[in-house]
Amino acid sequence: MLNMADSLARLGALAEDPVVRILADAFADAGFDLAVVGGPVRDALLGRATHDLDFTTNARPDDILRIVMPISTAHWDIGREFGTIGARVQGEQVEITTYRADAYDGMTRKPVVSFGDDIDGDLVRRDFSVNAMAFLVPQQKLVDPTGGVEDLLAGLLRTPTDPHVSFGDDPLRMLRAARFSAQLGFGIEERTLAAIAELRQTLSIVSPERIQAELIRLLQSDDPVRGIRVLVDTGLIDEFLPEVSALKLEIDEHHHHKDVYEHSLTALEQAIALEHARHPGEPADAVLRLAVLLHDIGKPRTRKLEPGGAVSFHHHDVVGSRLARKRLQALRFDKETTDAVAKLIELHLRFFGYAEGAWTDSAVRRYVRDAGDQLERLHILTRADVTTRNKRKAARLAAAYDDIEQRITALREQEEIDAIRPELDGNDVQRILGITPGREVGEAYRFLLELRLDEGVIGREAAEQRLRDWWAARG
Repeated sequence: MLNMADSLARLGALAEDPVVRILADAFADAGFDLAVVGGPVRDALLGRATHDLDFTTNARPDDILRIVMPISTAHWDIGREFGTIGARVQGEQVEITTYRADAYDGMTRKPVVSFGDDIDGDLVRRDFSVNAMAFLVPQQKLVDPTGGVEDLLAGLLRTPTDPHVSFGDDPLRMLRAARFSAQLGFGIEERTLAAIAELRQTLSIVSPERIQAELIRLLQSDDPVRGIRVLVDTGLIDEFLPEVSALKLEIDEHHHHKDVYEHSLTALEQAIALEHARHPGEPADAVLRLAVLLHDIGKPRTRKLEPGGAVSFHHHDVVGSRLARKRLQALRFDKETTDAVAKLIELHLRFFGYAEGAWTDSAVRRYVRDAGDQLERLHILTRADVTTRNKRKAARLAAAYDDIEQRITALREQEEIDAIRPELDGNDVQRILGITPGREVGEAYRFLLELRLDEGVIGREAAEQRLRDWWAARG
């Protein structure tokens, strides 16, 4: 539970931060107010690490720029029309924004900027009460006009004004509600939650890039499943990622199969645990988490009710990969992320053939070759995909994957399987066979690659003889 004495002490420590002190003194000397605002205040009260410092002031942009120039090593005014000036002070990047009283045009999420002179008015226009607190410096006075401290104590997300007005002004705030719920572990007030469900279609005015950014932040939180449940329960996810809610397949009374939606969320939780265990201290892997969340989205399209009560999802890996690629492109994900997620989904069933019978070295090489630079993510996804409650089955699959990882390690020690290529290159092929560049060189190269995958390293001399034999057999 939040201890206010400790929380206020942390705010006091924030005021002593060298960057805060330098800025506070500079603005006070110039006759203007300055306050740390939003996330840093919230996180200081909660005892969470504070990263980026945001400030608000009654100074106008020209005044802000004049004040920060002598005390900063760099400054920029890219957000000047919205009242925001950025600067680097003592090596730390900060943003300082003039008090605002924005109004939105109702057609896009671009605000019609109106500068204000009152800090309370600035705070009331923010997204949630827990983010609508400011800490005036150097006075060290907490300003909380909307009950943010009470909501921190209750672990509750609530808009400072009527949620219909707040979300109507800026629909992206609905997605931020899910993200903050996941990030802070907070519940969402009933009126606020109901407004999200009611206004969800207004998200259409928000750009795909902004939606993508919020989705990534949600996935990188400590408990993304909590936020995903908010998105699905309110229907908001249907506005930008409907394939996830489609995982809640209708269960036929005569045909029984695993709850695909709950399985996907459990797999995501298990993947995060594996991610932390295998790569402690590293940043959250949004690509991995996105692939795990979407790995079964091909199942609704491929579900077939079989005689006797069985249910099949043939080729859901291939179909899911195509669906994911199309959706991520619509959300303006970069090509590298899109390709990685699509590949992981397409390959996520490959291992289960290994579990059913030992692979040859050739099969292991192909597994590594096909996974490429996504092999480690594929290891985690495949392990996380096992959510069975049958302990014997789970232990058998875990042992099988331990075995395949050990064999990959052993083959790595013997040969360079992470960059598998023939022992002879295209120039060698032309020289040995006496041919010029063309289709036949490509066919010979593919023969040599298959030879390398099947038999491993056999040496250049043996590879040359096998190439000559192959060429002779072609006539």
